[in-house]
Amino acid sequence: MRLIVLVIIVGFPIALIIAWAFELTPEGLKRTEVADELAKKSSRNRAWIYVVIIAGAISVSLFFLGRYTATSKQSGSAELPAKSIAVLPFESLSEDKANAYFADGIQEEILTRLAKIADLKVISRTSTQQYQSKPGNLFEIAKQLGVANILEGSVQKAADQVRVNVQLIQVASDSHLWADTYDRKLVDIFGVESEIAKAIAESLQAKLTGGEQQALAVKPTNNSEAYDAYLRGLALEARASSPDDSEKVVGFYERSVQLDPDFALAWARLSRANAHVYFAGLDTTPARRDATERALNTAQKLQPNSPETLLAQAYYQYWVRRDYELAKAMFGRVRDLLPGSSDVPGALALIARRQGHWDQSVAYWEQTLALDPRNTQWLATAAETYGMLRQFPAALKTYDRVLDIVPNDPDAVASEARIYQTEGNLEQAGKLLVGVNAQTPSLEIFLAKMNQLFLERHFDEAIRLVHSRLTESRDLPEFERLFEPLFLALAQEYAGDIAGARVTAQQMLHPLETVGKKAPDNPFFALALSLIHAVLGEKDAAINEAERAITLLPSEKDAVDGPSYEENLASVEVNVGDKNRAIPRLQRLLQIPYSNCLTPALLRLDPKWDPLRGDPRFQKLCEEKKP
Repeated sequence: MRLIVLVIIVGFPIALIIAWAFELTPEGLKRTEVADELAKKSSRNRAWIYVVIIAGAISVSLFFLGRYTATSKQSGSAELPAKSIAVLPFESLSEDKANAYFADGIQEEILTRLAKIADLKVISRTSTQQYQSKPGNLFEIAKQLGVANILEGSVQKAADQVRVNVQLIQVASDSHLWADTYDRKLVDIFGVESEIAKAIAESLQAKLTGGEQQALAVKPTNNSEAYDAYLRGLALEARASSPDDSEKVVGFYERSVQLDPDFALAWARLSRANAHVYFAGLDTTPARRDATERALNTAQKLQPNSPETLLAQAYYQYWVRRDYELAKAMFGRVRDLLPGSSDVPGALALIARRQGHWDQSVAYWEQTLALDPRNTQWLATAAETYGMLRQFPAALKTYDRVLDIVPNDPDAVASEARIYQTEGNLEQAGKLLVGVNAQTPSLEIFLAKMNQLFLERHFDEAIRLVHSRLTESRDLPEFERLFEPLFLALAQEYAGDIAGARVTAQQMLHPLETVGKKAPDNPFFALALSLIHAVLGEKDAAINEAERAITLLPSEKDAVDGPSYEENLASVEVNVGDKNRAIPRLQRLLQIPYSNCLTPALLRLDPKWDPLRGDPRFQKLCEEKKP
């Protein structure tokens, strides 16, 4: 799906805050320049009076300031739920730096157990992993995460011996509620994770049901090597940032189940990892789909009712089968078993918007971010949802939250730029994209720059930019090398170089057809082929491929991406001269939410709609509706 979004934003289904300084004067708050003028009029022989008054005022102010800040700090903490906790990253004390994954895995496993306790509010790891293992500003961290308690810990692993140190801190009083040290053999580490979770629950006076006690006591495997491979997969999965990482995650889980074929938890994770690769468009072959299903079936045979197995089943229905109703029902079951997991409301938010239940999606995002307030992925996806709804101020505000956590993050900057482009504010978008060039690593921000050049009609610059990227970037991923020539063909076509555009498109056709045959059910390849045929002037082939893409993923099945394929069909129809079919389609698209949605501003600016500009029906669509 990521490729679809990236292609759509590039030319086809592709607040300046001024701070004023003030000073306090005897006449109240004045702008700095006014205060300066008043100062000139003051009598010098009365200066000593002001010194005395100011000194007294400062003394009184400091007294009340101290009282106020102390009170506000206590009251701020008091407002936080007493049974709330964040588990900070565990420090790895192992001499072998390669064992750092083990500390990450132990932290994740403790969090998973805590998430099963309904009486606790547990912040997800994605919100805590940005912090240090033992930071000094616990009060500020607790405030950011919305918790009253923080767990710190360290892990030391040497051969098959493991030492785990933990301490539970009540932030308001800066006191240790509980601390302990565990020395175990690797094969016995599961008991430590359960003991820690139970001790935390007891310290925070959280009630455990009988089912929760049983869930905490489950020992997933007796094979220490299998568990080690599982923890490696778990740690990498939390930080995966590339297709190679995703495949390595699958490899770790495969190794784990090879070592212990009865390791149900690893089978469930293997199914999820394969499903993610499939859904992300990295591998949509029948073989990947079958591997996902085999792993799920094995997990179901071993532990059919465990929350991890049910979660894998839910993701299989969502990511592979696209059976949203069944996926939603499965996530609902998991929610009762993992009440503290942000994954569940997050997935429900995503499913709700796929079904076109936009209000539900927004409500689920609020629940998700309460459990995972500094998860930049969730924040960005929530912002994306606001953008789909054309609630652009809310989208920008949420992207700003992302940038507060990860300043200058290129993907977040690109997303903000796209929002401004969608609003027609090319000036603000351009400011965000200054400095983007052919060597810019982030594909998202590079494509946002390409879109900016298209909307500004700087086609020659766009041609130079994409040509430089294709010829000068040595480490360009293979899928970029496959698809970026399409951007070049479009830029050439917009610039009036029809012959050059067709040469570029013809060079792309065979490689893309070859790849597309390996994934016949992937609508993105049909979309790309439709655009290539349109550039080549092959009307029937272009329309057929565009319609095939819609058949593979209709809007009725996917309210997020489905309409994007309809927009692509409209652009193909315009390109090949079938204007009368395109305009009613555009009229409908302006009225519904979807990914990178169409707006009157984009209709006015985007060169792909130029053939429609003389049509009064189109001009009416370009008019902004008054609120």
